[in-house]
Amino acid sequence: MLLQTKYFGQVDCPEDQILHFPRGLFGFEEEKAFCLLPFEGSGGSLLCFQSAATPALAFVAMDPFMLSPDYAPVLTAEELRELGVERSEELCFYTLCVVRNPASESTVNLRCPVAINDRTRQAVQVILEEGRYQMHHLLSEFAGRKEGGPC
Repeated sequence: MLLQTKYFGQVDCPEDQILHFPRGLFGFEEEKAFCLLPFEGSGGSLLCFQSAATPALAFVAMDPFMLSPDYAPVLTAEELRELGVERSEELCFYTLCVVRNPASESTVNLRCPVAINDRTRQAVQVILEEGRYQMHHLLSEFAGRKEGGPC
């Protein structure tokens, strides 16, 4: 599927790589399909959720495990059923980022990650019940950490 994108021009995103969000993303519930694209030179830690329907709509995302190796999101039983898994560890997680200048003032939302079943390409954005994660963690909080997660 050829997509016009916000950051990458026109790209080919194979149909089997499209992520399906039955509920959309928070505030963008009508957007149901996204392609996950890596930013060049980021080593896969900085990505873009590009809308398949709206070229100007794209969200910068990061691998939360690169920021915090002890990140441990736990989904509810209902969310796990919706994604077709039994445990949160079977999923890939990405956290949305608000990019600011300077970059150290950028924030990530560890409280509301995007959870993806990599086998089925089903995805949901969730709100974690546990209170240790916030919606606005400064990137500067994570300086010097370099480990990655399972995806």
